[in-house]
Amino acid sequence: MLDMTGKVAIVTGAGSVGPGWGNGKATATLLARQGASLFLVDIAAPAAAETQSLISAEGGTAVAHQADMLDSEAVAAMVAACVARFGRIDVLVNNVGGSAPGDAVSMPEEVWDRQIDFNLKTAFLGCKHAIPVMQRQGKGAIVNISSVAGLRNDGAGGRTHVGYSASKAAVIQFSRSTAGAFVKQGIRVNTVVPGLMHTPLVESRLAKTVAGGDAAALIASRNARCPMGRMGTAWDVANAVLFLASDEAGYITGTEIVVDGGLILASP
Repeated sequence: MLDMTGKVAIVTGAGSVGPGWGNGKATATLLARQGASLFLVDIAAPAAAETQSLISAEGGTAVAHQADMLDSEAVAAMVAACVARFGRIDVLVNNVGGSAPGDAVSMPEEVWDRQIDFNLKTAFLGCKHAIPVMQRQGKGAIVNISSVAGLRNDGAGGRTHVGYSASKAAVIQFSRSTAGAFVKQGIRVNTVVPGLMHTPLVESRLAKTVAGGDAAALIASRNARCPMGRMGTAWDVANAVLFLASDEAGYITGTEIVVDGGLILASP
């Protein structure tokens, strides 16, 4: 079940912002454990190299590649490098993204533009350059990473991030539209929608920008907001990605898997 042997997968944002398991790092490692060959992309070369080392230590196959997913030429070169190394692309996981606080009045225009690009354009460019390879193959699976911020009132947690919410909602519709455009060519496009996850981002970034450096208080607050009483982990996201990328999900396209411990159920 969920055997990825012989498949080649690109995971963007495959490193981690701090110690532990981020969504991209866990996803790449899980795909490798299931037999896939991994092409690991991150803007931070050391982060991609760390994930590559972990996979190699477990006997998996992985190549680290530095690229800025906002640079179309760099993304095209990334796709070409993967094909040159492995000959094909069976799976693309678009995992680049991040949030910035602010509402429609307080958010500077340049921050808004950056949020739309960082969360949406990166997925667009990944698809733009990888889909032609999949078209030639007659098959491929794309998984884009969104967020429950695109489905719920993001102010419920006391922090408005209008650019993040708008762009992550757009990722869902981008996936649906792209799925419809290429469904007859054997290319599936789906979205994983994580809720509050306990990844290195919490301690490395959110504790400083949201909780004034009090990571323990932030973690307790995020756990309490989840109906299951705890945040999810990167492995919860990775398991959903693995399923959607696998042949077992071969009749699934243009839809979403929400991985949120029931958070949306409790949302206004």
